[in-house]
Amino acid sequence: MYFYQMQELRNVSVTRYVTALREGGSLPAVAEADDGFLYVLKFRGAGQGVKSLIAELIGGELARHVKLKVPEIVFANLDEAFGRTEPDEEIQDLLKASVGMNLALHYLSRATTFDPLVTTVDAVLASEIVFLDCLLLNVDRTFRNTNMLMWQKELWLIDHGASLYFHHSWQDWEKKAEMPFTHVKDHVLLSAATQLEKAGEKFRALLDDASIEAIVSLVPDQWLITGSPFGSAAEHRNAYSTFLKQRIRHADAFIKEANNARRILI
Repeated sequence: MYFYQMQELRNVSVTRYVTALREGGSLPAVAEADDGFLYVLKFRGAGQGVKSLIAELIGGELARHVKLKVPEIVFANLDEAFGRTEPDEEIQDLLKASVGMNLALHYLSRATTFDPLVTTVDAVLASEIVFLDCLLLNVDRTFRNTNMLMWQKELWLIDHGASLYFHHSWQDWEKKAEMPFTHVKDHVLLSAATQLEKAGEKFRALLDDASIEAIVSLVPDQWLITGSPFGSAAEHRNAYSTFLKQRIRHADAFIKEANNARRILI
C-alpha cells in the first residue's frame, strides 16, 4: 500500500496586485507575494466563495499525488489595505471581500493555453486526466475552456474550482459518489482516453484512504465552517473524505460511462 506523507502548503502574503485575469466570473489575478514569486490568486470573496477554493485545493493536490503536473498551490494572505487604492470598483469590492486567507497557484511565466488541435496528448496521460475529472466531477475541462497549459513542453493542469459541484448544496451527495459522470462526453481529451482501466488501477493504488484523508486535511477549518450544513469542521471534512473514498470504490461506473461516450464520439 502506498503511504502518503502529507506536505503542508506554504503560506505567503500578497505584496503587490499585478493585474486581473478577466476570465469567467471569478476574476482571479496575477499577484506578487513576499517570497518574490508571482501567483495566480483565487479569491475567497469571488462568486462561489470558499467552495471554489476547497475544490481547487482538493482537486489540485489529488492531481499532484497521482503524479500529474499542477503548479504549486499555496495559501495567500491578503491584507485589508489592498482594497483601498484599486480604482476599479468591482475589483476593489472583490479585494475587500477577500481579506484573509485565499488560495494561489504558482504563475507559469510564458505558458500557453493547451490547444488540442496543436498538441497531441498520449493515451495514458489523457486517460489519467479524464479519470481524475470523472473522480472529481469536474465539468470544466472542455474544448471551450481546457484549463490546461503547455509549459516547458509539458502539460499542466490548472483551475479545479468547478469540481465537486455537489458541495454547493450537499444534496444526495452519498448517491452522487456512486454515479457515472455524464458530463464526461464534453471532455477535451475524451477521444484519446483509451486507457481508463489502466488509469483506474494507478489511482486505486495511490489514493488509499489514508492518502485521501491527508489531502482533505489540508483544507483550513475556517473554510469548512463558512456556510456549512455540517455541525463542525471535522464532520464537514469527513464528508469530503467519505465522498472521495466511495467515488474511487465505484470508479467502474464512471469508467463505463466514459468509454461509452468515447465510442459514440469517435
